[in-house]
Amino acid sequence: MTIDAPKNDIDESTLEVTPPKHYAAGVPAVLVSLKRGLEEMGAVRTGRTLFRLNQRNGFDCPGCAWPETPGHRKHAEFCENGAKAVAEEATLRTIGPEFFAEHSLADLSERTDFWLGQQGRLTHPMVLRPGDTHYSPISWDDAYRVIVDHLKALPTPDEAIFYTSGRTSNESAFLYQTLIRSYGTNNMPDCSNMCHESSGTALSDTIGIGKGSVSVPDLEKADLILIAGQNPGTNHPRMLSTLEKAKGNGAKVIAINPLHEAGLQRFKDPQKVNGVIGSGVGIADEYLQIRIGGDLALFQGIGKLLFEAEDAAPGTVVDSLFVEEHTAGLEDFEKHARAVDLDTVVDASGLTLSQIRATADAIAKADKVIICWAMGITQQRHGVDTIREMTNVLLLRGMMGKPGAGVCPVRGHSNVQGDRTMGIWEQMPESFLAAMDAEFGIESPRKHGYDTVDAIRAMRDGKASVFMAMGGNFVRATSDSEVTESALRSCDLTVQVSTKLNRSHVMAGKTALILPTLGRTDRDMQAGGRQNVSVEDSMSMVHLSRGRLTPVSDELRSEVAIISELAVKLLGPSHPVPWNEFHHDYDRIRESISRVVPGCENMNARVRLPDGFQLPHPPRDSREFPTTTGKANFTVNELDWERVPAGRLVLQTMRSHDQYNTTIYGLDDRYRGIKNGRKVVLVSAADIAEQGLRDGQLVDIVSEWPTDSGVEERRVSEFRIVEYDTPKGNAAAYYPETNPLVPLDHVAARSNTPVSKAVVVRLEPR
Repeated sequence: MTIDAPKNDIDESTLEVTPPKHYAAGVPAVLVSLKRGLEEMGAVRTGRTLFRLNQRNGFDCPGCAWPETPGHRKHAEFCENGAKAVAEEATLRTIGPEFFAEHSLADLSERTDFWLGQQGRLTHPMVLRPGDTHYSPISWDDAYRVIVDHLKALPTPDEAIFYTSGRTSNESAFLYQTLIRSYGTNNMPDCSNMCHESSGTALSDTIGIGKGSVSVPDLEKADLILIAGQNPGTNHPRMLSTLEKAKGNGAKVIAINPLHEAGLQRFKDPQKVNGVIGSGVGIADEYLQIRIGGDLALFQGIGKLLFEAEDAAPGTVVDSLFVEEHTAGLEDFEKHARAVDLDTVVDASGLTLSQIRATADAIAKADKVIICWAMGITQQRHGVDTIREMTNVLLLRGMMGKPGAGVCPVRGHSNVQGDRTMGIWEQMPESFLAAMDAEFGIESPRKHGYDTVDAIRAMRDGKASVFMAMGGNFVRATSDSEVTESALRSCDLTVQVSTKLNRSHVMAGKTALILPTLGRTDRDMQAGGRQNVSVEDSMSMVHLSRGRLTPVSDELRSEVAIISELAVKLLGPSHPVPWNEFHHDYDRIRESISRVVPGCENMNARVRLPDGFQLPHPPRDSREFPTTTGKANFTVNELDWERVPAGRLVLQTMRSHDQYNTTIYGLDDRYRGIKNGRKVVLVSAADIAEQGLRDGQLVDIVSEWPTDSGVEERRVSEFRIVEYDTPKGNAAAYYPETNPLVPLDHVAARSNTPVSKAVVVRLEPR
């Protein structure tokens, strides 16, 4: 079943703007959830899916990675955007060979991302051969043969790139990296490269493990929670229930964000009386509307003020016992912190000195402090340094390895953290590779591979010509859209393992394959019976996910099946990895994971516990720090921030409330008051007046990127100015529409993450 729609299905002339909301969820969230479910799935299917979502005997949400409270499940353990994600995947709409016969590649390329995503589930493997105008059906065996022929024809395995989406299960990710390393390369870009790579880099430096140190119970016990560069109301709404419980236990919440987001202001839990007929619960006790990129300055200023507070009341602020026993580098950090100029901090952050002092005072007095963050921090040029500075503040107060305290990077996609645990990384350590080789009798390559940005460069420069994606929408998830699209189209072969149509299928290589796969909601039947997969949430809990729905086509294959069948044809039936056993029985995969992946010992038994099991985290568990010094490291970070050139703005890209990552569910952003359109740019009244513009005016957004030969410009056209409460000099607009503005080389230091949260732009009236 397909949807009839014109090519230009978003009529921006009908866009409506109303005042933004000051609360999240409530009855509107329930009504939207039910409406989307009924539209996509029908009444019976909606009931069968939503009330199994995130339940112990159900399936894990294909949306965000927010964990469940251990030992407890609500009857409705899902949020509005989780319901939308399930409706998108479990839709009754399907597109098969007849759809592709009707729509040429040229036709599909003119359609919007929203239209492509709304067509329904893919049902058959499809191929686009050189010179073809349309995708056409292909058998699975022939599809594998196309991939094998291209891979074997490469001069070196390093000319192939294998991408992984965060939706991929632990079992699929483990097999995928086993296949890739058996083939002979470490070219494994993944979505972590684009979101929390800065977190992993910074935390590895400071505490020795690139994961957060807290759990949901820790948040519920905390005295003070700082939420920086994060919009939980849209991106992981179930976090609001945790924050509500923390507030009920007496916690104070400080929000640090350039925009006033509804979910950080007030939460109306639709499963409680006060969330239906009452006013709900206020979330942020203090709201620091910081300038884009000013977070590093803020935390450096806090560090200075903590030392001054310790001077005023010795022994009451710095946790001297923790610092002496468990940290290194205090002397250099203290010298640097004391030299910080608070006037510069005020200028860089856009906050008042009284706000900064009040925040430092709250941290100094709290007994249990947690700092949470997301991509508003990681996608900055100095994102790594900012996270290191936040960690400095926590270490100074001894907020590591104690209940109710620690670091909390809030991951986005459902199993993005699990993919990394399972070996999806271009720089896996020698210990992991050696364990892989011992388990399977293979020889894993040691040369580091391409991350996402370097993979695009390699395709662009002709150094790679085969691209395979295990899920995701690579072309819309990445920066510099024109360069990325051209890079994919230049490949000899592109392969997309997908549940639904997206823009990456349209940016096809000379030969292109679309391989339809099971979703998280689908029943997975193999020769060994019904199979389940596992995922890891944002707080290192690993648990099973059990799909129940009948697949929409007999042609769908699980990711495990696709990887295993391809491996046999590529590597041969005598390859030492038991691919056929893995294909038919996922317990066999978990047995190998148990012997290769630290912390996954006895995985089959432990993953079947009611809440699964938590992976070890030495800093959290025993205050042990696997760093180069054997201790938690204070770091020295040079102060940097985003300057705003005259007549320019610093733009951040963002999601609307009607999207998740690159998937657009609808055309409204209810919380920000935007309806029936996406091409808007949010600008402060002061900047509108200063630049001689007006609210509602159409402009082109032009980014400026300095080069040795001058200034490169990138442009997106016909965006409507919306007057909004943003810091002066800052602006915001939705991605992927604004991805073309982010230069490929505009990346965070050390993590190589695209800097999508700080792009210098000018607005040109139409």
